[in-house]
Amino acid sequence: VQLTESGGGLAQPGGSLRLSCSRSDPNFRIDAMGWFRQVLGKQRELIAAITLGGGSTNYRESVKGRFTINRDNAKNTMWLQMNRLKPEDTGVYYCVAYEYCPNYACYDNDPNYWGQGTQVTVSS
Repeated sequence: VQLTESGGGLAQPGGSLRLSCSRSDPNFRIDAMGWFRQVLGKQRELIAAITLGGGSTNYRESVKGRFTINRDNAKNTMWLQMNRLKPEDTGVYYCVAYEYCPNYACYDNDPNYWGQGTQVTVSS
């Protein structure tokens, strides 16, 4: 399964960006998808995830209320709407996919697939 991100770039503090992720093989089992973020000098961390079946979402506390994850199964796409951006949101964002995810505990495991990453920079 190939994951392809788009939509990164530069935004001002308080602004918005939308990241999209498309997956190559809709017939391959994927239970959940999400977004990791890597800030310079820190480890990657999962910031948002969604189950493809029921659409259940999980967010890291630092992005709750500002970021929204959603998916369109018919179009094999998933996106992250990022509002009220802050400079600390700057980093590389990776689309990820989990083959087997019966509950949120699966997010403690490494994803099965990763996109190539897209840079988001929040700066005035």
